Amino acid sequence: MKAPHQKIAIALLLISSQLISIPASHAATKGWRYWGYFQSAPGTSHWKAAMTGPTVDIADGAVEGWSFVFSSDDVPSVAPTTKPSFTSICGATKADPDTKRIALVIEFGNPAYAPKGEKVQKPIVQCVTTAKSSQGIDVLGQIIKVRSNSSGLICGLNGYPKKECGVEIQTPAALVKK
Repeated sequence: MKAPHQKIAIALLLISSQLISIPASHAATKGWRYWGYFQSAPGTSHWKAAMTGPTVDIADGAVEGWSFVFSSDDVPSVAPTTKPSFTSICGATKADPDTKRIALVIEFGNPAYAPKGEKVQKPIVQCVTTAKSSQGIDVLGQIIKVRSNSSGLICGLNGYPKKECGVEIQTPAALVKK
């Protein structure tokens, strides 16, 4: 059996599928909630679950996406709902040969699987101008506070969630079709 952080790491390596709800007959009784990492390469208009963690180089014109997800399998299930449009997010930011522009989208998930006592924050959509050498984690850290565990798993963004890191929970009733 895989440890929770291993399951989540595997989840970050697989291609995502959108989960709105799952039929009760197929619903897992438990799943994981954690920060899913998604990317949209320059010139594309769709999210893909990141095949690596955020310590890789990203190109000028890319869109980085983070979504607090619930998944009952090893696939991050909820890509950001904000369209990964570099033009609409960074279109007003002029190119500079000494930096790169990265569009950043952070969505805090569905209240159905929010940690008890915590409110889902408003999405963050911002254009980031950063050094040519910046990786995904650098772009993220320029905008918000990042909390990670010793293995590098992203546990919290902007203080959400406050304490947990990739926990297993019961499948929220609101996500199960009856």
